[in-house]
Amino acid sequence: MASLKKRLIICGFGNVGRAFARLVAERCRLVEERYGLKLELTAVVDIGGAAVSNHDALPVDELLFHVGSGGSVETIERYGHPGLSFKELLSQVKADVLVETTPTNLSDGEPGRSHMLAALENKMDIVSANKGPLVLYYKEILNLAKAQACKIYMSAATAAALPTLDVGLICLAGADVLSIEGILNGTTNYILTRMHLEKCTYETALKDAQQMGIAETDPTLDVEGFDTRNKLVLIVNRVLNKNIGLSDVEVTGISGVTIDDIEKTIANGKVLKLIGAAWFEKGELKLRVAPSELDPDHPLAAVNYSEKAISYLTDSMGRVTVSGGKSSPLGAAAALLKDLINLARFGGL
Repeated sequence: MASLKKRLIICGFGNVGRAFARLVAERCRLVEERYGLKLELTAVVDIGGAAVSNHDALPVDELLFHVGSGGSVETIERYGHPGLSFKELLSQVKADVLVETTPTNLSDGEPGRSHMLAALENKMDIVSANKGPLVLYYKEILNLAKAQACKIYMSAATAAALPTLDVGLICLAGADVLSIEGILNGTTNYILTRMHLEKCTYETALKDAQQMGIAETDPTLDVEGFDTRNKLVLIVNRVLNKNIGLSDVEVTGISGVTIDDIEKTIANGKVLKLIGAAWFEKGELKLRVAPSELDPDHPLAAVNYSEKAISYLTDSMGRVTVSGGKSSPLGAAAALLKDLINLARFGGL
């Protein structure tokens, strides 16, 4: 039986975009043999232009070497097109899937929003690691996808390799999800774990996390709970079929947590974790991100250091919890590849 061919365009060629291109090149034969899916990289678009192949697939090794040596996507010999935008590219080449890996922008969602809308107008499916457009313009993008009979997958935007959406949408099919709780940010969990187990201060744990590359130089997005909030919004919208926004979530970060707070938590026989939670109260959906005291037998209590986890409480399947998943560009790239495979296998939004 002939393989199903999918021509891909990557928008954004930073760490995640490059990791994805490398992974596709390494796994293309395995993916075709195991799933009957032939993946072909047609173009890569970055801030200065694009690299395009109108015939065979782009030579990934050559492109990665060129960029890794200080070159840019648009200056690669034979394939480079300085100044070529994604929208302009779509008038020149035919592709099936947009792989959106540009940086998350929570102000206006650009350039990812424009990329997604242009892709859908051209009847392309989307797999995305970019949270911004999906958090800010979820309904607009979803409605256009439905109108165009296109599919959107976003696993890489909801905790990278941790299968938050796969569990909620596939494994729990037929059950009513009563509540969702997640440790969705590895940086904050690392800091709180260090404070709990080693009794070090918040400042020491954060500094160590930054030196290890777990935390950014500016850790605000993580430590103030905003990254957890963004992921919670996407998970709730997809799994519970809602249309909530950022302002619907009450957010408290961990920057104010002290050793005294940790010691009080321990004295109460509990563990402090930053939890993103969604639950129903008298039929109304409630959402919160906050440091929360967990009982030792809670399934998220033993999730330590930079590990992440999500726990669903359902009416018919009880509680289902999954933890782990690589938090790195490779982990996000693996989630993108998984979504491409599942897009071809299962379809659906």
